Amino acid sequence: MRLTRLWLAFALALLAGCSVPPVVKPPAAQPLEAQDFIGRSLPSGIAERDGWIADIYDDFKALGIEPTHEHVCAVVAVIAQESSFRVDPPVPGLSQIAWREIDRRAEHAGIPRLVVHEVLQLKSPSGQSYSDRIDGARTEKQLSDIFEDFTGSLPLGRTLFASWNPIRTRGPMQVNVAFVDRYSGSHTYPYAIQGSIEDEAFTRRGSVYFGMAHLLDYKAPYDRYLFRFADYNAGQYASRNAAFQSALALASGLSVVPDGALLPRDSGDSPGDTEKAARALGERLHMSDAAIHAALEQGHGPEFEGSTLYRRVFALARSSSGHALPPAQTPRIELQGPKITSHLTTDWYAHQVDERFRHCLAN
Repeated sequence: MRLTRLWLAFALALLAGCSVPPVVKPPAAQPLEAQDFIGRSLPSGIAERDGWIADIYDDFKALGIEPTHEHVCAVVAVIAQESSFRVDPPVPGLSQIAWREIDRRAEHAGIPRLVVHEVLQLKSPSGQSYSDRIDGARTEKQLSDIFEDFTGSLPLGRTLFASWNPIRTRGPMQVNVAFVDRYSGSHTYPYAIQGSIEDEAFTRRGSVYFGMAHLLDYKAPYDRYLFRFADYNAGQYASRNAAFQSALALASGLSVVPDGALLPRDSGDSPGDTEKAARALGERLHMSDAAIHAALEQGHGPEFEGSTLYRRVFALARSSSGHALPPAQTPRIELQGPKITSHLTTDWYAHQVDERFRHCLAN
């Protein structure tokens, strides 16, 4: 009997040692605590500090994203990188940048530059000519308003010249207009709109709302915020897609630039290098060209990670290399745009923001 009791005690002790303690989640920050933490994370000396705290907190709440230490610092790092916490900062040489872009678009559209310049001599609703207003523009909001007036006042203006507005990123988070349109099409904007939804991206509250959504409101297989920062610059899931492209290059032996774009823009029916490399592996993947193309079309969403193409390409790459490949890497992209005057890349951008992020976490 005593031996039985000893064995029973030993078994209970063993079970107790092997049991896994329950994971205790820290309590969610209360509103005042969250706002206080946001305030402590902001750089010193910024204008309208209380307004920034209120808008950042309200946007976290509106999006249903918890204002954790990492989330707050990620948002703060992007704002600091993009605008240094200025809602509508002046852009040096903006009018010259605008004229170069106007001339470039005119040439691309096959419209003589002199014709475009003549049209812009017309009087705008402000009483000044559009040309004079462009010359006097100092901020992106001012320049965008000029083009909105221009396209709205001419017959068929919005149809013919809607894409001529050179301002495609807006507000203190420099959120992309295309993302604003796409996200607002599937999510209800929680605030009253003054003007258009795209105009909201010029406001502090609206730009942070859409920028925060672009940065945080999606699931991705990342173990570092660095890749979210790269995605903020290159598009959601670009870092995951770039890692897939590297695995594809390894498995196929073909050159594939890991730029995160699985399908090229405006390619018509011609496959890009990523699709060509995947097709070259078609027999080994046991997939048809149509199935490969359908999988690559999922590259803008989370479902691509579960696709047969994704899993089999990584399996082939692992077999070739003898080790598992990382699920993310910063895309290889050279940044281009009217405002960019030096050699910059997405990798440079991501590391700049990541440095700000880590500095915020350490304080």
